[in-house]
Amino acid sequence: MPRLSEVIAALDALWPPERAEEWDAVGTVCGDPDAEVTRVLFAVDPVQEIADEAIALGADLIVTHHPLYLRGTTTVAASHFKGRVVHTLIKHDIALHVAHTNADTADPGVSDALAGALDLRIIGPLVPENNLGRICELDHPETLAEFAARAAKRLPATAQGIRVAGDPQMTVRRVAVSGGSGDSLFGAVRAAGVDAFLTADLRHHPVSEATQAALTSSGPIGLIDAAHWATEWPWCEQAAAQLDEISDRHGWDLRVHVSKTVTDPWSSHHTSPGAPN
Repeated sequence: MPRLSEVIAALDALWPPERAEEWDAVGTVCGDPDAEVTRVLFAVDPVQEIADEAIALGADLIVTHHPLYLRGTTTVAASHFKGRVVHTLIKHDIALHVAHTNADTADPGVSDALAGALDLRIIGPLVPENNLGRICELDHPETLAEFAARAAKRLPATAQGIRVAGDPQMTVRRVAVSGGSGDSLFGAVRAAGVDAFLTADLRHHPVSEATQAALTSSGPIGLIDAAHWATEWPWCEQAAAQLDEISDRHGWDLRVHVSKTVTDPWSSHHTSPGAPN
């Protein structure tokens, strides 16, 4: 069995920590470098439900996309919910490792996994300077409504579902995708000349400005807003497959799992009477 330090070295080769944004908090949160690793669990969020799942599974290592302490901390006391996660993991000899923005810009990375889940053909990066997002093509044209339905069917189900801005009957051939929060990328999306953009966490003002700008420039663009968790969960399957391949190559015989626990924070959705569909 490999030691934790060996597994972490393999993960860092996939998602080099130096590729993370300066504000990010990636890497190993807790864990003994000399401890043996036999079972690994991939998840989006390092929350208590995932820690409990790892215990039940007998995992020695959790790999998450989101950091536990993104803004730093001065305490890991179990009286705080994040401290409780740390106490739970250490008490059960479970390590935690984070790959966040370094996984966003990897090749393959988070947006490659999202494009794969939607069965899209990748043409290239949306932002070539940092390999962020992907420009993709559909195998055949669809309406915006059909493409949104594709996303709703292929991405994990969440309370939010899929929100759409734009003419439902507009034709979609080329799309941009970006896992996680993507409304800072509208400039790159417009420059890419795509018909639609699928991402998460789209805010009112950027969406309003993007749709209005499209009316006076290069033509209309459809916007598809999925749940943040749903757009990043496919990365867990991709990352698990990558570690599986490394394990086979080194003869580690790791057992690699992907959590299907929905940790999206939104729990229900109620459509207002008379709302557009």
